[in-house]
Amino acid sequence: MSAQIKYAYLKGHTWLFRRNWPKDVAMVLGQQALKQSLKTGDPATARRRAAEVNARYEATLESVREGAQATLPVLDGPDDPGEVLEHLRASLAHSGGVPKSRDFLKLVQPTKVYVQEVGRTYLGRRSDELRPGGFKSVRYSVGLFISRYGEHSLCGLTRTEGREFLSLISQLSPTIGRSETTRGLSLDQLVRYSSYGSARITTRTQKRIWSQVNHFLDWCVYEGKLEANPFRTVPFDQKVRPQPYAVPTDDEVVRMLTTKDQRLRQLLLFCLLSGMRAGEAAGLLREDFVAKGNLGSFVHVRPNDLRLLKTDAAERMVPVHPVLDDLLRDLPTEGPLFPDLSVNHVTKGFAAMREALGLERPGLVFHSTRKWFITQFERTGVPEHFTASIVGHKSARSENGITYSIYSAGISDEQKRSIVDQIRLPAGCSP
Repeated sequence: MSAQIKYAYLKGHTWLFRRNWPKDVAMVLGQQALKQSLKTGDPATARRRAAEVNARYEATLESVREGAQATLPVLDGPDDPGEVLEHLRASLAHSGGVPKSRDFLKLVQPTKVYVQEVGRTYLGRRSDELRPGGFKSVRYSVGLFISRYGEHSLCGLTRTEGREFLSLISQLSPTIGRSETTRGLSLDQLVRYSSYGSARITTRTQKRIWSQVNHFLDWCVYEGKLEANPFRTVPFDQKVRPQPYAVPTDDEVVRMLTTKDQRLRQLLLFCLLSGMRAGEAAGLLREDFVAKGNLGSFVHVRPNDLRLLKTDAAERMVPVHPVLDDLLRDLPTEGPLFPDLSVNHVTKGFAAMREALGLERPGLVFHSTRKWFITQFERTGVPEHFTASIVGHKSARSENGITYSIYSAGISDEQKRSIVDQIRLPAGCSP
């Protein structure tokens, strides 16, 4: 659970402070709120800096109100309200309690803003900040919300709409994302479409949609378009149950490698014997392979022009299994190894292959190849922190809770080579 800091929230990896001014003070300052980046992602540091900014807020608030009480009685007669305000601002600026007069902004009268309008702006910003896969998820979630409440005033949203939205997304079918006929439909239309079947999207998916819509409304608060997110007090009561990936059996591995899709078969073999994620393998370049003398070839899993990595820990050197040496001879000698494959092609191709082979076991997905690779390590007694180094997980902890990455330089290339060479494909596989 993320830390809670009053008047601050986490955006990406940075904490931001925002506290609205009372209307009388906002009129003087020409600002709706005090907004400031706390320039840290650490909760402890952010809490300390938020307290400092909040103290400045309180001091400014007191200064403005004391100045108003001292200044307004001096002004006699039917002065123009604008002149009164300018006189007050000048007095406050002279006292040093608030910015100089020329730094005051003109307070813009609030206008009615519609959810659809601000939603488009938000998605435009997020498209520049997120990777394509992450943005696709955000666009879908916020798009559902806009399709239902786009014509609503943003400031008119209440907890009632929040509860209604939660109820609607809980009625969605898991097939709507895979059907061409549902593309472009509104949330109400998707609910009607889903009513013809009994299957529903998982609690995890519902929570992801709900979280992304709440992030959108939090952004609206930061941008001064909302006083507060009305959905924050609407509880998401359902418990998310983990759904672990299935580990393929030896028979399933043999059957998967009989697929007629040659490119998918090559990628399957690569991931089974290297533990790479689908995106890591599909984004491999010939330049990522490094020869290390009598230790053979290693592949440097790193960010490149085709893909980024999931975490910093994902960058690593992985020994190329002897079986893959033969496979590499049939792949391009420069540039991308799999130029016609993307993660989308891989996952859809695997789903079609699984259906064709009758491998419909729950949890059996392409990522299961990575779990098969890790399971082989576990069954041969490889220590957890050795496995973490090869597959790109964050460092494991020892039995007494010490994080290995703090005190260890990592395992050697010789150790990695001996571990990977132990992996054997099930009997009946033809590399």
